[in-house]
Amino acid sequence: MEQTIRLLQKNGPQKGIAPVLWRCYSYLRPYWKLSLGAYLCMFAITVMSIINPQLIRWIIDRGIGQGDLRLLGWSVFILLVLTILRGFFSYFQGRWSEVASQNVAADLRAEIQRKLTALSFSYHDKSQAGDILSRAIQDVDRVRFLTGRASLRVIDATVLMLFTAGILLWMNPRLAWLAIATMPVLAWRAIDFGVKFRPLSAQIQKQLGVLTTRVEQNLRGARVVKAFAQEAREIQRFDIENEAWYRLSAQSARVQATGSSMLTLIANLASVFILIYGGALVMRNQLTIGELVAFTTYLAQLLNPVRLLGMFIPAIAMAGASAERVFEILDAVPEVQEDPDAIEMPPLKGHVRFENVSFSYGRRREVLKNINLEAHPGQIIALVGQTGSGKSTIIHLIPRFYDPTEGRVLIDGQDIRHVTLHSLRSQIGIVLQETTLFAASIRENIAFGCAHATDEEIIAAAKAAQAHDFIMQTPRGYDTLVGERGITLSGGQKQRIAIARALLINPRLLVLDDATSSVDSETEEEIQKALDRLMQGRTSFVIAHRLSTVIQADCILVLDKGRIVAQGRHEELLRTSPLYAEIYQRQLKPRKTSVPEGQKTAF
Repeated sequence: MEQTIRLLQKNGPQKGIAPVLWRCYSYLRPYWKLSLGAYLCMFAITVMSIINPQLIRWIIDRGIGQGDLRLLGWSVFILLVLTILRGFFSYFQGRWSEVASQNVAADLRAEIQRKLTALSFSYHDKSQAGDILSRAIQDVDRVRFLTGRASLRVIDATVLMLFTAGILLWMNPRLAWLAIATMPVLAWRAIDFGVKFRPLSAQIQKQLGVLTTRVEQNLRGARVVKAFAQEAREIQRFDIENEAWYRLSAQSARVQATGSSMLTLIANLASVFILIYGGALVMRNQLTIGELVAFTTYLAQLLNPVRLLGMFIPAIAMAGASAERVFEILDAVPEVQEDPDAIEMPPLKGHVRFENVSFSYGRRREVLKNINLEAHPGQIIALVGQTGSGKSTIIHLIPRFYDPTEGRVLIDGQDIRHVTLHSLRSQIGIVLQETTLFAASIRENIAFGCAHATDEEIIAAAKAAQAHDFIMQTPRGYDTLVGERGITLSGGQKQRIAIARALLINPRLLVLDDATSSVDSETEEEIQKALDRLMQGRTSFVIAHRLSTVIQADCILVLDKGRIVAQGRHEELLRTSPLYAEIYQRQLKPRKTSVPEGQKTAF
C-alpha cells in the first residue's frame, strides 16, 4: 500500500500554480459586474471593521468612563446601524460572489462536455469514465470555490490585515511593532503549508478519480459480478483503492492539523505578549482601557486574517490541483481534427476506396497494413476474419473515428480528411458491435440521429428493422423508457432499435458491425429480409459471423493480421482461400442439430 501511495505522489503537478489560477479567474470575465459588486461589498465591510473598534474605544473611554449617557446612546445607535449595514453588505457579497462562481462552474462543465464530444475515439479508449466524472463534478466544484468564496476571503483577509496594521501603528507604535513582528512568521508558515499541501491534494483528487471509476465499473457490471459470484473479489479490489485514498486523506489531515496548530500557537503567543505589555501601560496611565480594548480587537482582526490564510491557502492549493485536472481535458488535442478549410460533403453516392492504408493504435503494432480496397455504389462488402484481424478498424476509418497512420480513405473521390465531420457522419448509417441505447424512450433512441423525424418515419424505420411488433407489446409503446444502456431490453431488441436508428437517416452508406450478432435465427432472418431491401442502392460494409449475412455480399474481404489475404464471392473463396474455408467451417457453416424425425432443420 505504501508503495502505491509513493507511486501516486510521483505524478504530482509540475506546473506553477500562478498560470493555472490566472486561467481560472479568466472565466470570471463575463461576470465581472457581479464580481465587482461582491468586492465592493467586501471593501465596505472592511471599512466598517476598521471603524467598529474605534467606536468601542469611544464608548468605553468617553461614554462609560465619563458617564456621558447621551454620547453612549448615540455611539451604541451608530454601532447598531453599522452592524445592520454589515449584514446587508455581507448578504450581497455572498450572493453575488456565489452566483458568479456558479456561472464559472456551469461554463466549465459545458466546455468539458463540448470537449469530450469533440475528442476522438482514441482519447476515450484511454480514459476512465469514473475519472472524467470526478473531474467534471468534484474538480470543477473546487474551481468554483476558488473563483468565489476562497479568493474573496483571501483578498478580504489581506486588505483587512494591511489596514489594521496601519491603524495599530497610528494608535501605539510600540504595541503595534510587537504584534506585527509575528506576521512574517505566520505568513511564512502559511505559504510553506500551501506549497507542501498542493501536490498532496492533487494525489487525493487523482485517487478519488480511481475510486470513482471502480464504483462506476461495479455498478455497470453488477450483473456480471453476480453471475460469476465475484462479489468478494470486487469488494477487496474496492477496499484496496479505498485504503489508498484513506491513507492520502489521513496524511492530508495530519499536514493540515500541524499547519493550523502552528499558526494558532504563534497567533496566541502574540496575543499574550500584547495583553501583558498593554496591561502594564494601562497601569502606568500611558494607555486607556478603551484604547487597550480597541487594540486587542484590532489585534484579533490582524491575527484572524492570518488564520483565514492558513485555512484558505490549502483550499486554493487543492483548487489549483483540481484546475490542472480540468484543464488537462480542455487542452487535450483530438487526434482526428477537422481541416480548417474543410468543405461540406456533397450527398453521398457511396463509392469508397482505401489507398495503401495502414493504421496503429499509438505505438503498438500495426493493426492494418497496406489495405487497398474499393466498393462501388450499391455494393455489399462483407469482412470476415479471426478476432483481432482488423475488421472493426476498417469500418471505423470510414466515418473518421480514427485517421489512417498511412494512406488515405476516399469517398466519391474525396479524401475524407478534407470534409467536415458532421457532413460526413450524418450521411453514414452505423450500427456498432456494442449496442448503446440511452436512458430515454424508445422513440427518442430511434430518432437520435434525426431529431425532426415524424412518428410515421420512426415507425417505418422500426418496422423495417423488425422492431415495431415488440415495441407495441411494451407498456407504453414508443414512449416506453428503456432504462440506462437499454438494460430493460434483450440483446436482440436493442440491436433492432439500433438498426432502426441507423436506417431512419436514410443513408447512402451503411456500416454494420456484426449487426445481427445478438439475435436468434428467426429474428435474424426477419432483419436480413429488411436489410436486403434497404441495402439496395446503398454501399454497405458488413462485419458478420453468419453465413446468411456474407453469402449475399458482392465482395467478401478475408483479413488476417491486418492484411487482406483474399477477396471474392463465397463460392470462389471456398475454392481458393484455405483461411476462408477454415473460417467457414468454424464460424459460418450451419451446425446440424438432432431433431425429431419428420422435422426439418433451420438450414
